[in-house]
Amino acid sequence: MKEKINVIVVGCGNMGSSHARAYHELDGFEIVGLVSRTPESREKLSAELGGYPTFSTLREALAAGGAHAVSVNTYPDTHAALVSEALHANCHVFVEKPLALTVEEAEGLVRLSREKKRKMVVGYILRVHPAWTRFVTLAQGLGKPLVMRMNLNQQSSSGQWYTHKQLMRSMSPIVDCGVHYVDMMCLMTGSRPVSVSAIGARLSDEIAADMYNYGQLQVRFEDGSVGWYEAGWGPMMSETAFFVKDVIGPGGCVSIQDSEKGDSDDIEGHSKTGSLLLHHSALKADGTFARADQVISTADEPDHDGLCLLEQEYFLKAITEDLDLADHLRDAVNSMQIVLAADASVRSGKTVVL
Repeated sequence: MKEKINVIVVGCGNMGSSHARAYHELDGFEIVGLVSRTPESREKLSAELGGYPTFSTLREALAAGGAHAVSVNTYPDTHAALVSEALHANCHVFVEKPLALTVEEAEGLVRLSREKKRKMVVGYILRVHPAWTRFVTLAQGLGKPLVMRMNLNQQSSSGQWYTHKQLMRSMSPIVDCGVHYVDMMCLMTGSRPVSVSAIGARLSDEIAADMYNYGQLQVRFEDGSVGWYEAGWGPMMSETAFFVKDVIGPGGCVSIQDSEKGDSDDIEGHSKTGSLLLHHSALKADGTFARADQVISTADEPDHDGLCLLEQEYFLKAITEDLDLADHLRDAVNSMQIVLAADASVRSGKTVVL
């Protein structure tokens, strides 16, 4: 029987709880600590999973001994310090996106993981999503250049609006969510991004004067492809067209249809796909379309916890099979560079050349 990977889960909110359930289910992991600032969240999660040791800090959990890996699922402004602490303790690391708040910090952590010879996986959940994998593959078959249109606007209130305001203490919506979708654009084009421009607006007095809760970025790629991404948070956001995932190329277009979605603040719905719609641009001699549109069912896709399970299966494989994560970490840093350049563009009003 193979030795299990002892893992400490830091953060017991929505994402931390989902990842903890995955570690609990997978035979290759053993949870040796649940960490959160609030006793209620960690004790509640421990009780749900049958009783695991709980701690108020990662330092306390590491001091208890026996950990091989750390899973970081906290607010973004804590990621870099927690990842560094885990790597210095010679632990493998899974960290929710983004890896850090600056490109320099992220590159430093990548170097540290190499020096320590420890695996580091960044939580880009769409990379393990079966429907998004198909979406990327179909987009790659449309020819070049590509026009990629994506957004994720969230009309939030109560606890979700509180969470959004907490997140905006360290980053804007186009940075926090944008890394996922910019990462997908990079996969679709396979090309180097060359410039980014962006706009933003502050739509609430409840957030800091130097922050904005709506933004849109536009990115150009070396192969001529272009993409835009839009994100907004708050009680004022519109529910109209809050989920657009559409890619156009010379050969046609492919879209994620969201007819079965609920409200924009439904976290479970952010990764759901109703179906894929593939349209072919080829025309017959009489000028009509040569092929009918195809609707590709994604009804059997995993739910949010199922996707987190797939992420942790990949993390386990990276450790046990000594996977080369160089490309994974390069892409994580590149997507960060793009969204941070977009943030700089909002503030300066100028296009940023990468």
